Amino acid sequence: MRKLFTLLLYLVCIVGIAFVVIYKRDWVQNVALNKIEGMYYVYKGDRAYRYHKHSYAIDYYRKGLELYPEHYSAWHNLGNIYVAYEDFYAAVDAYEQAIKHNDKYVVARMNLGIILAEKLGNFDAAIEQYEAIINKKYLNITIPFVYSNKKSSKVNKGLAYYNIGRAYRQKALYLPDEEKGLSNQYMLKSVEAYKNACKILKNNSDARYNLALGYHILEDYREAGKNYCKAIKLSPMNYEAHYNMAVLLRHLKYYKASLEELEKAALLISTAKGSVNSDYIFGILSEVTRTYSDFKYDPLYLQQFEDNDNQSVDFVEENHQKYVDTQMKKQKNKKKKKSKKEIADTDWVYVNNQGKIAPNSDIDKILKQNMSECAGYKYFKDFSHGY
Repeated sequence: MRKLFTLLLYLVCIVGIAFVVIYKRDWVQNVALNKIEGMYYVYKGDRAYRYHKHSYAIDYYRKGLELYPEHYSAWHNLGNIYVAYEDFYAAVDAYEQAIKHNDKYVVARMNLGIILAEKLGNFDAAIEQYEAIINKKYLNITIPFVYSNKKSSKVNKGLAYYNIGRAYRQKALYLPDEEKGLSNQYMLKSVEAYKNACKILKNNSDARYNLALGYHILEDYREAGKNYCKAIKLSPMNYEAHYNMAVLLRHLKYYKASLEELEKAALLISTAKGSVNSDYIFGILSEVTRTYSDFKYDPLYLQQFEDNDNQSVDFVEENHQKYVDTQMKKQKNKKKKKSKKEIADTDWVYVNNQGKIAPNSDIDKILKQNMSECAGYKYFKDFSHGY
């Protein structure tokens, strides 16, 4: 009985296939066989793409997509190749085709938004793509100890907020003269987007730095300073955060702290290859040095913090040396005791900004630690909360 049932099942399958081949020949040709052939060309395109043979990849992808236009990943890869060739309008078309066939294709939407904003200046269309990433509901799949896309989905939303912030800031800065009145409105939207990005991408120094920059442009100096310091703590070797902090402190006439941050920025940029900003930074450094030398003993300078009404900040210069002494004491207590032989065999260097001698083997660690200290930390009210 079982053998008879199996035989009947085979016969039904054979009859079904024969029926499809005979009476649905056009469907077999146009759908099934075309898709199979199309996937073959896409496979060859993927192979060429993987080995950076872009001209071959374009030809294969085009052939494959003519036969199988719903293959969204092929459209996405084709868009990436067009970007490499700087054919941005063709890239936009390719990314849009990928999204048409997969509405939740996050990478294609993100790339499309970046090209629209960064290369074509279509900020509104870019923001629309980023908002789609944030607002769409995605299926979260979790297989314990094997796979989970929950974290990546959250990160994608954080990156989308980051790009929205960038797009609104660019839109604010490139407004035509007749629309300049809208600049602050767009900058506020930019700051709000960066705040959302920072909530998700908690350890992302770029998001924190751009949030600080937005507050700086809006002249909210307290929030700008707090967030520059957080960015410095997250990425101490990034000269831009040190430099912008120095510019902010100079504007507030905190010349000594500004000088400290400029020295860090100058040190970092002097080690960067091919930088075009070093001359400018060293010029600002010289200017602030002269200003500080001229003003540091001026009674009016010492009282200027009470008269500065640009922001609500607390100046506690008298506590600075106490803070430095405390930090040095903590570092000293943490150090492991070394034998006389170890001390004798150690190379020593002078760490200028800390006023002490340190083992040469620890110089990288000390340099990074020094860079992570924000010279303007003490000027911003409630700075310690959340830092």
